[in-house]
Amino acid sequence: MRKIIAVLLLFISIATFAQKQMNSSEIKLALKKLNILGSVLYLAAHPDDENTRLIAYMANEKLVRTGYLSLTRGDGGQNLIGTEKGPLMGVLRTQELLEARKLDGGEQFFTRAVDFGYSKTAEETFVKWDKQKVLADVVWAIRKFRPDVIITRFPPTKRAGHGHHTASAILAAEAFDLAADPKAFPEQLAYTSVWQPKRLYLNTSTWWDKELPQKAKDNPAKYITIDVGTYNTLLGKSYSEIASESRTMHKSQGFGSGKVRGSKLEYLELVKGEKGENNDIFDGVDISWNRIKNGNEIKKILSETNYSYEIEHPERIVPQLFKAYQLIDKLPDSEQWKWVKLSKLREVISTCAGLFVEVTAEDYSVATGTEIKLTTRLVNRSSLKVELLDAKYGEKDTTINIMLANNETLSFESSFTCSNNQKTNPYWLKHDFEGIYTVDSQSLIGVPQNRSSISVLFTFKINDVYFPVFRNVTYKHTDRVKGEIYRPFVVLPKVTANVSDNVFIFSNSLPKEIRVTLQAHKENETGNVSLSLPLGWKSEPLSIQYNLIKKNEEIIAVFNVTPSANESVGEVKVILNNLEKTAKSLIAIEYDHIQTQTLLPEAKAKLVRLNVQIKGKKIGYIKGAGDEVPSALEQLGYSITMLDENSLKNNDLSQYDAIVAGIRTYNTNDYMANVYDKLMEYVKNGGNYVVQYNTNRRVDTRTMAPYPLKLSRDRVTVEEAKTTFLAPEHTIMNTPNKILMSDFDNWVQERGLYFPNEWDKNYTPILGWKDPNEEMVKGSLLVASYGKGSFIYTGISFFRELPAGVSGAFKLFANIVSYGK
Repeated sequence: MRKIIAVLLLFISIATFAQKQMNSSEIKLALKKLNILGSVLYLAAHPDDENTRLIAYMANEKLVRTGYLSLTRGDGGQNLIGTEKGPLMGVLRTQELLEARKLDGGEQFFTRAVDFGYSKTAEETFVKWDKQKVLADVVWAIRKFRPDVIITRFPPTKRAGHGHHTASAILAAEAFDLAADPKAFPEQLAYTSVWQPKRLYLNTSTWWDKELPQKAKDNPAKYITIDVGTYNTLLGKSYSEIASESRTMHKSQGFGSGKVRGSKLEYLELVKGEKGENNDIFDGVDISWNRIKNGNEIKKILSETNYSYEIEHPERIVPQLFKAYQLIDKLPDSEQWKWVKLSKLREVISTCAGLFVEVTAEDYSVATGTEIKLTTRLVNRSSLKVELLDAKYGEKDTTINIMLANNETLSFESSFTCSNNQKTNPYWLKHDFEGIYTVDSQSLIGVPQNRSSISVLFTFKINDVYFPVFRNVTYKHTDRVKGEIYRPFVVLPKVTANVSDNVFIFSNSLPKEIRVTLQAHKENETGNVSLSLPLGWKSEPLSIQYNLIKKNEEIIAVFNVTPSANESVGEVKVILNNLEKTAKSLIAIEYDHIQTQTLLPEAKAKLVRLNVQIKGKKIGYIKGAGDEVPSALEQLGYSITMLDENSLKNNDLSQYDAIVAGIRTYNTNDYMANVYDKLMEYVKNGGNYVVQYNTNRRVDTRTMAPYPLKLSRDRVTVEEAKTTFLAPEHTIMNTPNKILMSDFDNWVQERGLYFPNEWDKNYTPILGWKDPNEEMVKGSLLVASYGKGSFIYTGISFFRELPAGVSGAFKLFANIVSYGK
């Protein structure tokens, strides 16, 4: 039973410990929700797959507990706002989902599945994910969340448009049945119990079924029609407007959405379960307190409370809310709705009582084993009698016993020593992974993020009723422009080490500098730093002493590393104080629309000893949607100058041996059409202009290329796809490096995307690739002469391959930027 309670608390409370400040209308909406005991789980594959209109409608119109189960964290997606990729991208998109749910009223959950990039079939997806493990996670989510209704975003066919999408629908249908079967994944039953949802619906769409409105009209038993454009008078917005705000949180995907008003229909097609009537997905499901034994009295009290609520005097309903709270608290611990409603009631009671409670740290971080000063601030902004009895900081319990005077701030300081048990790194990134994350604890599977490093339990007595309040320790400061800013409080190692680059390319046997930035997270840290290198590699010096006096002080340790004589690939790892384990680096993901995220990956980088030649020295780079190709070019020995609109229009471009346009340059920079003539003049006079991939939406290639070409959605998703040399004798395949078949080994995630599928005869296609059971695509690399120079378009995923240290990709890209020299 203790395991079950712990899982329920973790699953429910992880997103509710932070204080929510509700206005009078939001209090009214929350009171209405307290009397509804229905639940719906929306299920799809990625962040941004969810229908935010439907989630907002279910959470705020139907008033049911609404969750979104995203099978992945979106690790394989592209990034339009920064350079995060892979696991860092997954962390960013996790936070974007959590911010979206704050706006539309839903809750967020995940499985352990890794987004490995675009997949064309569910079969490929299940192989890479390990279908049974992800299926177990979906069953686990259903058993924990216990939805009355499940809604999928995609059909279980190729119409879904992505192997992950198709897989999500297949898994939902299988889990719908298995969640109620005690023989399925019985190990989960030590933490939860079986559960049978009432119905499974497909959130079908006119995108793939133009006859849908008529079908729904002709067969009302099979289809539910919902107007999600309904206006909520308490919130002052329609659900379409709320959905637009929620969807706009997916900023890394460029999903800023305009607000839509007026009627908007959504269609739900019954897939499994009993047919409903009255156009109601909850038909036949009691979503009131009557579904709970002895729940009628709770229902009565909450109904009276809702009726008697006065917007200018919310404190007057607190005594009634406490009656409901005490009755709910007496329900059996195994009853999930007990924990759900207690959590929500605490929010409502705190708000109605005008009770403000926060605990802030003096800094955003502290080193393990180090004491941190905390400041607690409390305000009773009501006429209620409020007494603070005690506060429990972690395991440290402090008796206080003080009355809170009306609207007067009570502030006091305390201290806390953080042990090694406080975790900062995202729990799903603790181990290396490929298709699925390794999670050490069953109870953590599906939870969106780590718990706070330190949480505090306050015990109050309000009008002679004992009342618990939970708060996370946070850090806050005031920015002169942005105002008050909160940041999660984190526990860090005493010293972190950041390597200057993720990949180091050694094109000959000469030594290169590897710079390591050491940062102290407590005062007076001394020791030595050294590098662990592959056999045959050497560093000078072998180790460097450091003496960091102040917290946050940094020094840079510089090592001259000599590579092996022969071509090889390996890793450099940073070692502190001669310990056997690799040091931790410090990465912060900071954007205004999410909470700052702190990660502690191992301090290491990839080493590539590669006999690669280059021609030319100076490259101009046009920034697109954030990629790390410029630093990769610097690794090859090029000097990089970043070009913007002004420099493209007004500078002498002939100084550059090549100009490279970053990924999605033409998608993200509207000015590119205005510099077309200048770039074509550069090419005509002997320059080499290289354009990396752009999507085919709203791009006019007539202002990109000298000859006609048409971008498509063609892509090759299997990174091991066999390569065909279409023009083996072409200069780009032979100079300055001879490109071999082996150069296409060990690529990551994909071959490329958004290849042209039509082009002028002046282009020469260089490479051909094909995914299983598909025709070969030949537009991945097109080369054309124009005047004295050359234009090259490539959809090859160099933005993934180069940061991953793929040696063959470096050779090919060196040939591309060297072309014509």
